[in-house]
Amino acid sequence: MSPDPSTELTGHCTCGGVRFAVTPPSRFVCHCHCDNCRRAHGAAFVTWLGLPRAQFRLTEGEELLGEFRTETDSTRSFCTRCGTPMFFASPRWEGEIHVAVALLDQDPDQPPKARVYADRAPSWGKAPPDLPHYGGSDGTQPLRMK
Repeated sequence: MSPDPSTELTGHCTCGGVRFAVTPPSRFVCHCHCDNCRRAHGAAFVTWLGLPRAQFRLTEGEELLGEFRTETDSTRSFCTRCGTPMFFASPRWEGEIHVAVALLDQDPDQPPKARVYADRAPSWGKAPPDLPHYGGSDGTQPLRMK
C-alpha cells in the first residue's frame, strides 16, 4: 500500500539544501537525553520522530547529506552545507529512521510521549517552570503564562 501524500509531513535543514518528507503514522515521538544526542545537537535533549524507513524519503539534496558513524555503529546524518543534524539510524532499530522533529514544517502526528535516557539529563537542561517567559517578534517581549 503506498503512502497517502495528503498526510505527508515535510521538513528541511537550515539552508534548505536537504529536504525530506515523512508519511504518518510515526511509531513514536520522544525526547532523548543520551550523551550522543546531546553532543551531536548541542542541546539538553533532542526530540525524535521514529518511523519505518519506507515512510521516509529525501526530496532534495541527497548529495549534501553527510554521515557520521558512531562507536555503536549508528549513523547520524547531517547537511554538509549548513551542518544541521537531521537523521539517526541504528542497527538496534533495524529498518527504522529517526527524524529530528525541529526540522519539520508541521507539527508531528503525535506529541512526545516519553523521555529516554532521562537519568542522563543535565541539571542545567531542566527548565524550571518559574523562569520568566519571553516571545514576540524579537523574542524579548514578556509573556503571561497561563
